[in-house]
Amino acid sequence: MNLLARRPPSWLLILTDTVVAVLLALASTASAPELSTNAGTTVLCWLLAVPVAVRRVWPEPAYYGALLIGLAVLALQANRLLPTAVAALALYPVATARPVRRSAIALVSGLLVNGSSLLVSISGAPRYANGWPDPVFIVGTAWLVMGTSWSLGTAARTRREFAAGEARRRAEQAAADERLRIARELHDVVAHSMSVITVKAGVAAKVLDKHPEEGRKALRAIEEIGRGSLAEMRHLLGVLRQPGSTPGSAPLPRLADLPSLARQAAEAGVRVDLSVDETVPDSMAPAVYRILQEAITNVVKHAAPAHCRASVAVADGRLRISVVDDGPGQRVLPGRPGGHGLAGMRERTLLYGGTFEAGPLPGTGFGVHASWEIP
Repeated sequence: MNLLARRPPSWLLILTDTVVAVLLALASTASAPELSTNAGTTVLCWLLAVPVAVRRVWPEPAYYGALLIGLAVLALQANRLLPTAVAALALYPVATARPVRRSAIALVSGLLVNGSSLLVSISGAPRYANGWPDPVFIVGTAWLVMGTSWSLGTAARTRREFAAGEARRRAEQAAADERLRIARELHDVVAHSMSVITVKAGVAAKVLDKHPEEGRKALRAIEEIGRGSLAEMRHLLGVLRQPGSTPGSAPLPRLADLPSLARQAAEAGVRVDLSVDETVPDSMAPAVYRILQEAITNVVKHAAPAHCRASVAVADGRLRISVVDDGPGQRVLPGRPGGHGLAGMRERTLLYGGTFEAGPLPGTGFGVHASWEIP
């Protein structure tokens, strides 16, 4: 089916047109044996078939050439069918390759030239007792053939433009999705480490003079977290620079990395009680890790010092993530705009067709809950 839907190569189309042109010329001479006695008329009929062979290479010159040669053929009353057939075939690529207004002008020009030359040809021909040939019928049929060819070509052009527009739309959507994935990955890499670094830097600034050892410990933690974050960012950017790569090509976080995440949060003043079900599918581990990372990062940024309970459970074919803390319920600092953390967690949950809820708890604290069906 794909082979049938694919457009044939240009050389094959031109070869087909050449074969059709030869067949038309042979048919025109075979249908009127008297033409063989007139070499000039025969050459003219064969020459009229040439525009069919070159109609895809030079659409408009081939079409207007067909009209002029057809005018000469009709003036000599050599053949009344061939000029209309050639003009209709030559009009099709004009309609497919040129704007509608331009091809419509070509259609009107062809109707006028072909119709008037047919009338002149019929008026000079002998008429039968029943009045045949009927000028109105012949001209009307010729115009119908040319109008049909133009309509088919215009429809093909419209379908082609629609398909091209759909391809552009899909490419733009893919680019937008790619930008969103890159932004989400960079946010996940940077947000947690920078939050912990900010907290530890504040601690170091306060205790460095009175408690140098605590200050140096905080600075060593900053160095360790910074090095790890830079290494992850460097690898991510290196993957993105490779042709055909995506953020998904970077090493994926694992659930085994969650204890390290909890230790970093503890160094920033947030004690995390972590509970992870070992039956979580490996394919969902990166999303689970990123959601927990962002939720704990929000606790560090907006609620430290605090106590946080983070759990990942699988029950009844559904995966559930819960992160609840006992800090202030507000997750946006006064006077500052909200970030992208909650939006990123919601996006990751929706990728699995799940549900996401986040908000202040009754009394005090803040909760993040995400869940989705496991295929």
